[in-house]
Amino acid sequence: MSDDQTRVQEFFTARATDWDSRFPDDGPAYAAAVAELGLRAGDRVLDAGCGTGRALPPLRATVGPSGVVLGADLTPAMLREAVRAGRDRYGALLLTDVAALPLRSHALDAVFGAGLISHLPSPAENLRELARVVRPGGVLALFHPIGRAALAARHGRALTPDDLRAEPNLRPLLAGSGWRMTSYVDEDSRFLALAVRED
Repeated sequence: MSDDQTRVQEFFTARATDWDSRFPDDGPAYAAAVAELGLRAGDRVLDAGCGTGRALPPLRATVGPSGVVLGADLTPAMLREAVRAGRDRYGALLLTDVAALPLRSHALDAVFGAGLISHLPSPAENLRELARVVRPGGVLALFHPIGRAALAARHGRALTPDDLRAEPNLRPLLAGSGWRMTSYVDEDSRFLALAVRED
């Protein structure tokens, strides 16, 4: 395992047990972000870096029983909390790195990534891997239940120009990784960037 993977696992393992209780009111924000993906019944969707699986219930509700919902995470402790919360009944959980997904090319219609991009060790390469598993015309949502400024304030730091989620940085990063950004929202109550998988 790489040093980057080890750091991510250590960070989330230490926080897994009380993760949901620290952010108890995020459910509606997750549901609203999932609604903006434009999924249909029968679609196949991945929650990349799913953590405790908070997006899995609204993803399942959207794609219905004929759809496929997968949750992938690198940290066993987070997946254990997803199971403990009963969210494994909404989708199959995969212990895997989103940098090397065990999925065939073009297998999915969409990827949902909550809080994902700031934990990717090689963002361009990792976003290309997400593009690989999504069909042309499929959708990527990069989401956080609070905006960049609110998140920075929560962590006691200022926004910096090199923040990957800043639109001037994110748009070309996505474009160079097989995605075309179609919308960008960064307000106190949420961050949501949507992109379409290019042909």
